[in-house]
Formats: sequence, C-alpha cells, structure tokens
Amino acid sequence: MATQMVSSLGVPISIALAPVLATEISGSEELSGLASSAAVAGTALVSLPLAALMTARGRRPGLVVAYLTGAVGAGLVVLAAAVGSFPLLLLGMALFGAASSANLQARFAAADLAAPDHRARAISTVVWASTIGAVLGPNLSAPASHGFAGTSIPETAGPFVWAAGIFVLSAALVTVLLRPDPLLTARALAGPTGQSAAARSLKAGFAAVKASPRARLALVTIAVSHTTMVSIMVMTPLDLSHHGAGLSLIGLVISGHIAGMFAFSPVMGWLSDRLGRLSVIGLAAGLFSIAALLAGTAGPRHEQTAAGLFLLGLGWSAGMVSGSALLTDSVPQAARAAVQGLSDLTMNTAAGVGGAVAGLVVAQAGYGWLNAIGAALLLPMAGLALLTARRHPAGAGKGDAA
Repeated sequence: MATQMVSSLGVPISIALAPVLATEISGSEELSGLASSAAVAGTALVSLPLAALMTARGRRPGLVVAYLTGAVGAGLVVLAAAVGSFPLLLLGMALFGAASSANLQARFAAADLAAPDHRARAISTVVWASTIGAVLGPNLSAPASHGFAGTSIPETAGPFVWAAGIFVLSAALVTVLLRPDPLLTARALAGPTGQSAAARSLKAGFAAVKASPRARLALVTIAVSHTTMVSIMVMTPLDLSHHGAGLSLIGLVISGHIAGMFAFSPVMGWLSDRLGRLSVIGLAAGLFSIAALLAGTAGPRHEQTAAGLFLLGLGWSAGMVSGSALLTDSVPQAARAAVQGLSDLTMNTAAGVGGAVAGLVVAQAGYGWLNAIGAALLLPMAGLALLTARRHPAGAGKGDAA
C-alpha cells in the first residue's frame, strides 16, 4: 500500500502534459496523441515480460525492474524535450508505461498470500491506495513544471523529472518493505505440486485460462471493464466542452469519475467476498449500463454527465476487483503470475484500441453512439457470466479458490 500511494503519483503527474510536450517537440497537434498511445502500448507490451520475470524470480524483482524501467523512460522523455527528438520521446513514453504495468500488477501481489475469502478485499485495498496519486497527481503537474522555469529543462518536461524520482523511490520501497516475497512464499506454502518451470511458464498460463471457464470470464470481465471505461472517459471532456463546460467543470467531472474508480474499491472487495465474484460482475454490468445511459443522453445537462461518469468509475471498480479476484481463484497457483500478465496485456491492448476508436466514433456518429457501443460491449461479459453461473455454480460462491 505504501508503494502504491507513492508510485500512483508518478503516472498522472506527467501523463497530463504528455500531449502538450509531444506537440511542442513535433510541431504538430496531429501527433500529440502518439505520446499517450506510446505509454499505453508500453504498458501492454511489458506485461508478459514482467509476468515471466515474476514467475521466475518473484514479485519483488519484477516490480523493482518495472519501476526502474519507468524511471529510465521518464529520463528519456526529459532528454527528448531537451534535444527536440520526437522518436526519442516516443521511446521514453513506451518505457514510461512499465511503471503503469507495475502499478497494475501490485493488485495481484496483494492477493498472493490473502485467504481465499479475503482475496477480493486485499486486491481492493491496494486499488484504493491508488486514490491518493490519481487525485493529487494531475494537480501537481503545474507546480512540477514551474519548478524548472529558467533551467535548461523545458517546463513541460519538469513533471517527468519528478516522476523519475517517484519511480526510483517506489523501487526502493518495494526492495526494502516487500519481504518476504509474497509470490515465492505462496508457492512454497503450496508444496511441491506444480513447482516445475513448465508449470509456471507463459504456455501453462494460456493453458490454464483455456481450461477454466471462470478464468475466461474473469479475463473478459477485466478487458471489457477497462475498455468500456477508457473509451467513454477519454471522450467525455470533449463532449462537455462542446456543450459549454469550462475547464474547471471538466476537471470536477473527471475527479468525480476517478473517485468512483478508486475510493469505493474496498466496498467492491467486501461485496465480492461476501456475495461472490459473479454477483459483483453482474453489478458491474448494471453500473456500466446506467452510466452509459446517463452520459450518452445528457447533452447540455452537465450534472447528468457527472453522475454518469461517477457510475462509470464505480462499474470499473466492481469489474476490476471482482474480475481480478476471480482470475486468481480460478487457475493453479503455479500459473497465476503468467495468467495475470496475460490479463494485463489483454486489458491494456483492448483499451488502447478502444480509446483510439472512440475518437472516430464521436467524430462520425457522436458521443451518444459511443456510449451505446460501450453498453453493447457489456453483452458478452454479462452473457458469459450467466452461462458460467448456470454451468459452474461453484463460481458464484463466496471467495472460492482454485
């Protein structure tokens, strides 16, 4: 939790200015979105190598390498700003995405040694710890920029200097505090079964998902929840501005959305442990549906958009916590790290595509249709949940474990 509170400051403090920095370096607003896209791609691409490292060496080395890679990426972004190199900026942003991947993987580290009927609460507690950085980070961008006024470092690159330091501190906290290593300890407690390298490989992870209907549902839930949230969220500021909202109001709406994502995650963890993973997946589908209806039909009614975005955040929280817990429940201990890496790869790839397509949908059909499509994405998740509950009723139990 301590590491998550610190590390979650690093990404939002910088990512808000990435498009601005990209425009300054490239000289073209059309290329501004590539910086954020490079970070998302980096987060996705590092997921499987990070899972492989954790599988072989444990959570602590994997998280340390990921945070330090993010720090190197932040440093390259600063260098790119100083020399005016756009390709170097994209490379730096891709490496920067490794820190996001570490923040995501931390939720699974919390589940390694949790009792099965407290697993969702353990995951949700770490997710909740991200609230501090998610809320404070964007507000620290301006002070972090102004601190480098008059130096050789461009002001828009200043937050990345801070981010590099934050990621190094995060790596130090993991090195000192994350002892014993939760993954290696859980593996030792599980006994000799499944301890071979083959049982822990990425191939074994794919096989574990293929063999488990609940694991497939969990994977779909995580991917759909993240894609639906990202696709609608990234286009909401544009829709608000089209209906006369100023920057202050847009900031309040997004802050409410972020509060929905993180602040209430312990409630979702408690519900997932008490009522069962499938029940909370159903709750996520309901929250997303209402959110899409409210936001998609709001028009100039900004308070309705705010309510929709808040529920969108709650839906993400419900889907992410219950899906992550169900995924951990549903595969053998030896294959968990590999499966969790596969989950984050799928989630970030799908969300990256969704975010890119969202702009095209809004340009061609409007924000309302984007919300309708987001709601349609829920159909396979909801259908698979109902099918799993009918065919495999044990999956609806309270905190059941593999």
